[in-house]
Amino acid sequence: MSNAMPLPLYAIGLGSNRRHARHGDPRAVLLAALAALESDDIEAVDASAIIASDPIGPSRRRYANAVALVASTLSPPEMLERLQAIEARFGRRTGQRWSARTLDLDILLWSGGVWSDDRLTIPHPAIEARAFVLGPLRAIVPGWQHPLSGRSIRQLAARLTRPKPVDRGASSH
Repeated sequence: MSNAMPLPLYAIGLGSNRRHARHGDPRAVLLAALAALESDDIEAVDASAIIASDPIGPSRRRYANAVALVASTLSPPEMLERLQAIEARFGRRTGQRWSARTLDLDILLWSGGVWSDDRLTIPHPAIEARAFVLGPLRAIVPGWQHPLSGRSIRQLAARLTRPKPVDRGASSH
């Protein structure tokens, strides 16, 4: 019976829109990446279903996206290094923003709250605008509160998918 603190949790975004020579199509790449995440110091807790999403930027290929929830004692910079090492193992070349990629791993949220240095910002700055992140996140951690806005993932997802009100001018005030 230990009353040790629970391990810190990370929500990791996974994306792929290129086949991998060994692993196959983007869905299979994500399944292989989920397996690659598990290690001595990273414990898989949960993972969303894999969804298909439209690409951002110039790439024309649809993405496979998912979110994994992992528990780890790694610090955010250590976790970033680990994710980049996994990306490299899957053949990711750095430097081409928004190009087709075999594997993209992003730290979305961390139970420690906010982290910011010259290489990493948590929570992920684009999280609130991306349905392909919020949908899978809502499936596994709907109550997780964004540490800056204070809104739950469920609330953020609802805000993103809700139709925008029509501006009927100043007379409606």
